Amino acid sequence: MTTTDAVAAGIDEAKLDALLERARKEVDEGILPSAQIAVAKDGKLVAFETYGDATNDTRYIIFSATKPFVASSVWQLLEAGELSTDNKIADIIPTFGSNGKDVITLEQVMLHTSGFPTSIFRGAAEWEDKNKRADVFASWKLDYEPGTRYWYHPTAAHWVLAEVIERTTGEDFRRFVRSRVVEPLELPKFRLGVPEAEQGDIADLELRGEPMTPDELEAAIGIRELPQSEAADENLPFMNRPEMRAVGVPGGGGVGTAADLALFYQALMRNDKGLWGDAFLADVTQRVWQNLPDPMFGTPANRGLGVVIAGDDGKANMRGFGRTNSPRAFGHNGAAGQIAWGDPQTGLSFGYCTNGIDRHMVRQARRGVGLSSRAASLVDR
Repeated sequence: MTTTDAVAAGIDEAKLDALLERARKEVDEGILPSAQIAVAKDGKLVAFETYGDATNDTRYIIFSATKPFVASSVWQLLEAGELSTDNKIADIIPTFGSNGKDVITLEQVMLHTSGFPTSIFRGAAEWEDKNKRADVFASWKLDYEPGTRYWYHPTAAHWVLAEVIERTTGEDFRRFVRSRVVEPLELPKFRLGVPEAEQGDIADLELRGEPMTPDELEAAIGIRELPQSEAADENLPFMNRPEMRAVGVPGGGGVGTAADLALFYQALMRNDKGLWGDAFLADVTQRVWQNLPDPMFGTPANRGLGVVIAGDDGKANMRGFGRTNSPRAFGHNGAAGQIAWGDPQTGLSFGYCTNGIDRHMVRQARRGVGLSSRAASLVDR
């Protein structure tokens, strides 16, 4: 991949060294088995390094950092008029309309305000089979009135988006994302749905460390027990299974490198390939479409249409950004500490991947904030 000189890009080399050292620190300490980090600016990589039991060719499961790749392909259908945010999902997927879900719109699904269940534990075979997938949609009941609350979907909402893509285009959602976004942007390592024969370069996920005690949790975030979720630490190694990597979970099963993430956000900021209209792209990545509070922390969600926006309320660090990101920064992190964002004010983009599932929630969160804060301050704002 194309790289550029850090000084020529306006990067503070001492700050870049400090960022890379921070990324290496917990690998050297044995907290993480490996980590990969990339910084890009002006459409090119500035730094791309891997530490631990991995190389720059190693691919990682990026979990929910996958979501904007899927959203960005839906954006193309929206801009072309093949879809509308006002579309009722049941008009596209008839079985979805059961149990009061006939009122749910595409916009609500993309903003995590649709009201159907958030944690859907299903195997690859059930999702791969389109008839079984339709049955799953039919079985869901509403947890709350659509549009009234924000409740993040680790995977459920994006299985709906995958089905919407397939029924609208007649094309497998994995091929659609690849042909309409990944290939034009020349991201050769990223894949949504990796055949079992091609999984040899994917880093296996490893649980590391001990979870926080109830007393530690209460002191840190005010609750004594974390809610059960597909994204709970103990569930994440499920993605080591070859069949789960092959099915291409659209809300969290993307596989790629930190460089893929950094260059993807360069593409969203610069739009050099013209995959989207500039005004449309600004609307979905820079406008806050919903700002309902997160149910666990009460932090306003600041959701664009498929991405999270840092915002200017001093709570960007609670949304997966650093303390030095500009309010315009947007991105979407993933479980187990994956980081992905672009900051239009500085032109910087950042990707970080690890296969270590650090079960100490606060330590993982501090790592993310620390890395993003250092990365966001590599150039003056």
